[in-house]
Amino acid sequence: MASDTTFRLRSVAVSAYGPSLLSGFSQGVIAPVIVISAIERGATIAAAGLIVALMGVGSIVSNIPAGILTTRFGERRAMVAAAALSVAAIALCLFDLGLWTFAAAVFTMGTASAVFQLARQSYLTDVVPPGMRARAMSTLGGVARIGAFLGPFAGAGVIALTGLDGAYTMSLVAIAGAGAIAYTVPDLVSQAAASSKISTWTIARDHRRTLLTLGVGVLLLSAIRQTRQVVVPLWAHHLGLDASTSSILFGVSGAVETLVFYPAGLVMDRWGRRAVAVPCTLVMGLSFLALPLTHGVLTLGAVAMVIGLGNGIGSGIVNTLGADAAPTLGRPTFLGVWRELADGGAALGPVLLSAVTGVAGLAWGVSVSGLVGLAAAATLFRFVPRRR
Repeated sequence: MASDTTFRLRSVAVSAYGPSLLSGFSQGVIAPVIVISAIERGATIAAAGLIVALMGVGSIVSNIPAGILTTRFGERRAMVAAAALSVAAIALCLFDLGLWTFAAAVFTMGTASAVFQLARQSYLTDVVPPGMRARAMSTLGGVARIGAFLGPFAGAGVIALTGLDGAYTMSLVAIAGAGAIAYTVPDLVSQAAASSKISTWTIARDHRRTLLTLGVGVLLLSAIRQTRQVVVPLWAHHLGLDASTSSILFGVSGAVETLVFYPAGLVMDRWGRRAVAVPCTLVMGLSFLALPLTHGVLTLGAVAMVIGLGNGIGSGIVNTLGADAAPTLGRPTFLGVWRELADGGAALGPVLLSAVTGVAGLAWGVSVSGLVGLAAAATLFRFVPRRR
């Protein structure tokens, strides 16, 4: 590993960030069309929503196996295999083989995504010196966001020309390109022989204090992060705003996120992880509490931008904290457990919003989600080290 003074992020720009950009782009292209394809294949609206959720389910159930596979076979092979699995799954979507086959393909995309993301995180953890780790991780998250931001626009253009199949073809080509780049990445000096003897149970037992303290903070952070994607469109609908206005507000919030990912990493490397983790969750939590006070497009837009700012300054924080806490031996296995906590929180956040909204109304649902953000800020303030 190079030292902080000699290492440059551009030295891994292609090997680490190229696959990340293409993977995010691939997912961004097809994300809006999966529900349409499901309905065209005979799904009801409720069933189509469930099929879309299968991608997240595939990721959740695959995190720990992804860590085990990456530990055993190495980051490069894991990324190539995950890209190949994605290509096969997307190819199935090009043919009308029935709703069950389509659902299985969407689930497989989530599985492959879990392996791909974990292997990239483990690779960066190994090649980047600790003094630049946060910048590397925040850039990884930022590049993926850029790809996911550009994907729907490119997909809309190709759909207008060729139909839905064009979007799947573009997504397939992008993820195949990510796999091709990953294939050219040199193998790292592997400790797989020793690491393969370390089980997931051993990792969880030996690091239970970290997982039950800092890991809980990450779970709460992931919960409010995922919920932010729902609350702005829901509150816009509650105010009677049309769908196009809601989409614009959501897009503006996303644009703010992409502007601050690198400064966030720089702050983490210079002043410690707490300097970003706490403001990130605090800003989002307070913004959620302010959201029910908005009554028009301007005030809602302002709060949406602050939510985007809060999430953007936390770009890479989950990966960085996981990389800091991971042991040298069995690192991918630990990261698989770590990602399970993050994905579990991402699944629970919208469920909590839905449950409270069903009982007490949307304003209360958003407010309780805001309290989750404040709880995340308190937990991370307590357990994230003041200095790295």
